[in-house]
Formats: sequence, structure tokens, C-alpha cells
Amino acid sequence: MNIEVSTTVRAPMDLVWSAYSNPADIVQWNAASDDWHTTKSSVDLRPGGAFSSRMEAKDGSFGFDFEGVYTAVVINSLIEYEFGGRTARVDFVDEPQGVRVSVSFEAEGTHLLEQQRDGWQAILDRFKRHVEAKA
Repeated sequence: MNIEVSTTVRAPMDLVWSAYSNPADIVQWNAASDDWHTTKSSVDLRPGGAFSSRMEAKDGSFGFDFEGVYTAVVINSLIEYEFGGRTARVDFVDEPQGVRVSVSFEAEGTHLLEQQRDGWQAILDRFKRHVEAKA
């Protein structure tokens, strides 16, 4: 089953794209809550290129690597990737009010669908705030 989350970012496409794919930006926005953070990120944004983000609880109690391989990249339009045996797709669409960013991903079986949707939406909401603060 796929889950989709989305937001509209009030910023130019180039800024939105860069913030989504630049490791220096990713470590600033990639967390679902204030008690988590991304401590490092690497991106090789091309089909077959790898990505990795180290996500950790700020109290040091838990951490994990979110990593995978890009399967399709269309600049300022699309990123598709595989991670942990699942797939995800990120669409970037210019609209009058900003750039619509939609993320669709395969659900996993450990957490409730609502928890997964809420977590990914929270990350996307932080992304929006990060980019709009830079705009």
C-alpha cells in the first residue's frame, strides 16, 4: 500500500529542489519532531547513486541510517528511489502559489499507516518551513 503526503512551498523551484537534494540542507530539516535530528547526510543524485541520512534521537537513545539508491531523477521535477526493499517517489510541480511537493512511499508493516503518514508529513512540513525561511 502506498501513502502520500504533500505540501506547497512558497519559494522558487530552484531553491526547493536544492534544499531537498543538498546534504547541508537535509541535516537542517530532516526530522519528524524536535527531539530527533539528522546528524549527517550524503547524496549522489543520479540514477544508481546512493543516499544516506543518519537520524538520531537527540538524547542519544536511538539512531538509524535512512539509506537507499536513486532509480530516477528529473531535475526540478522527479526523484524516485528504493530504500529498505521499498520504493518512494517525490514530485515537484510549479503552481501559482508555489511548488507542490508530493511524496508517495510504500508503507511498511511495523507501524500503523497513520503513524507513517504523520511522520513523513511532519518531515515534509519541516522542509517547507526550512525552505520558506531561506526564500
